[in-house]
Amino acid sequence: MKNKYLESFEQAQIASKSIPAFRAGDSLKVAVKIKEGDKSRIQNFEGVCIAVRGEGAGKTFTVRKVGANNVGVERIFPFYTDSIESVTVTRRGKVRRAKLYFLRTRSGKSARIEELRSK
Repeated sequence: MKNKYLESFEQAQIASKSIPAFRAGDSLKVAVKIKEGDKSRIQNFEGVCIAVRGEGAGKTFTVRKVGANNVGVERIFPFYTDSIESVTVTRRGKVRRAKLYFLRTRSGKSARIEELRSK
């Protein structure tokens, strides 16, 4: 059980951000603020969400993309950080697992995720 003061602080942190509902298997586009010197810019990181973990203010999600020369790149993003400008769900994936770590060993057609058809 958490301290009531910590819980109220976490609720204040969470209330300031609005993140869309997504789960593992969904394709995401995460707009990240990058600060270089005194300038800042927004860079998109687009890939498949392979894991969501934690709760409250410590909740994080992992996004994996295949970059140049078939090199896999994974980034872990906290849900309620100021460095995330926006999160957009581009595709809903049909998966049977909560953690898709098996995608790390796969490439090509075996790494594809079927799209979830809406009814």
